[in-house]
Amino acid sequence: MLTTENTIIGFIGTGVMGKSMAGNLLKAGFPVLVYSRTKEKALNLLEKGAEWVDSPKEMATKANVIITIVGYPFDVEEVYLGENGLVPNGKENTYIIDMTTSTPSLAVRIYEEAKKKGIHAVDAPVSGGDVGAKEARLSIMVGGDVEVFQALQPIFQVLGTNIIYQGKAGSGQHTKMCNQIAIASNMIGVCEAIVYAEKAGLNPETVLQSISSGAAGSWSLSNLAPRMIKGDFEPGFYIKHMIKDMNIALEEAESMGMEAPGLALSRKLYGELASQGEENSGTQALYKHWK
Repeated sequence: MLTTENTIIGFIGTGVMGKSMAGNLLKAGFPVLVYSRTKEKALNLLEKGAEWVDSPKEMATKANVIITIVGYPFDVEEVYLGENGLVPNGKENTYIIDMTTSTPSLAVRIYEEAKKKGIHAVDAPVSGGDVGAKEARLSIMVGGDVEVFQALQPIFQVLGTNIIYQGKAGSGQHTKMCNQIAIASNMIGVCEAIVYAEKAGLNPETVLQSISSGAAGSWSLSNLAPRMIKGDFEPGFYIKHMIKDMNIALEEAESMGMEAPGLALSRKLYGELASQGEENSGTQALYKHWK
C-alpha cells in the first residue's frame, strides 16, 4: 500500500490546477518533488516544503509515483517518451499518472512503452476546474490496469472525491472527451440563459437561484455563471486548453464516424474568442460572445 512513509511523489505541471493538487498532497504528508518549465510557478509549493528537481529525467530517478498535468499532447509526449522523459529514465515499479487531458492513442502508447520497463502507467484526466483542485473535489477518470488503479487509491483520494475506473489504457481520456463534449454545449446554454435574463430586465443572480437547482442545473451554471455575472473571467480552465480538448474530441468523433454539431459550434465560438485575444481567459468568457 502506498503511504506517506514509502512514497515520494513527483509532480510535473504547477499551473492553475496542478499547484493546488500538489499542495493537497503536501498537506496530506507526502514528500513532493516538483518540476515546471517556469520555476516561478512552483515557488509557493517550494515555500510549503516541496523539493525542486531540474528535469523529468531527474524526477524519474527520485520519485516512485509521478503525476503530470501539463498543457498539450506534445508536452505529454516529451515528458513521458522524450530522451529525457519519465519512461526512458524511469525505474521498475514506478507509478506514472498522466492527469493532463490528452489523446487516447498517446495514453495507450505511454502505457505500452512503460509496461516494457516494468513501469505502471495510467491515464487519469480530471474535471472540476480550479475550485475542484483547491478543495480536493476533483472527478478522476482512470484508464489502465485495474490493480494499478486500486494501488493508487491513497493518492487519488487526496485529490478527488469521484474516482472511477473506466477500463483499459486510454479509457480515462475517452471519458474526459465525453466530459468536454457535455461541457461544450452546456456552456453555450449557460451563457445564453444569463444574457437572456439580463436583456429581459431580470436580476440574473435571482434567476440563478431559481434555475440552478432544477432540471437546468449543471456544474457550469452553479460555478461559472456567477463569475460571468460579476465580470470575472480569470481562468479556472483556459480557453486555449478547452479548444485543445475540443479539437481532440472532434478528431476522435470523426474517426468513429460520429457527428458532433454541438461540439463543433462551441469550437467555432471559442475559436473566434481566441482570435480576439481571449485564449488565456477562463472558459466562462464565452459570455463575451453575446456582449
